[in-house]
Amino acid sequence: MRPTPLPALQDNYVWALGAGKALVVDPGAAEPVFAAAERGLVPAAILLTHHHADHCAGVPELLERWPGVPVVGPDDPRIPFASERAGDGDRLQLGGHAIRVIGVPGHTRSHIAYLVEGALFCGDTLFSLGCGRMFEGEAVQMHESLQRLAALPGDTLVCCGHEYTLSNAAFALAVEPGNRALARRQAEATALRQAGQPTVPVALSTELDTNPFLRCGEPAVREAAARRLGHAPRNDADCFGALRAWKDGFAA
Repeated sequence: MRPTPLPALQDNYVWALGAGKALVVDPGAAEPVFAAAERGLVPAAILLTHHHADHCAGVPELLERWPGVPVVGPDDPRIPFASERAGDGDRLQLGGHAIRVIGVPGHTRSHIAYLVEGALFCGDTLFSLGCGRMFEGEAVQMHESLQRLAALPGDTLVCCGHEYTLSNAAFALAVEPGNRALARRQAEATALRQAGQPTVPVALSTELDTNPFLRCGEPAVREAAARRLGHAPRNDADCFGALRAWKDGFAA
């Protein structure tokens, strides 16, 4: 079953997986889930990737309506309403779904992702054509987290926490202006947004061809990083760090 993005807040997505009883991922607001409930959705479990309010603030309201629903989150006291804690390598069975937990620290120190039947719920670690800011991690750590996700099968569906694809595309094209796959992805994403549609989920294989933060070994990406650093990057993590610092101050 294909995961469904439920728009929330300004540019967030709450994710739902399943018909009827469903996994609900990162409910930063309860309203989109309540609206989906009018169409038959009932939360079987709630999965949280990290503690930021725009990913979990809706949980208390959801528990008021559906008390006893399992809430899984990372081992972090900043998520007080999690009834179950999960960490890297854990295997869960919830709502009829087999769930693999992947530790991806960097955006936050306790950030985790969930791989569920070919769908990757990665919160704010990996975005389409981008990645999250490093609020609590370092470049080497974040790069390693992204490499763990990049190693998943190419048909894995990337289900990220925000609709950032078009703004990320502008930066990605500044890094790799000659990337034809990236130009096609930008055109596709533009058409989707003009039609009022989400740009995600997206296949990981597409991200591997277009996302500069997953392409730190590519000559064109390394050359762009070298221009920012004033010297060739020492390794892929150094290249990643240069790109992330560039993106932090980037204006299209």
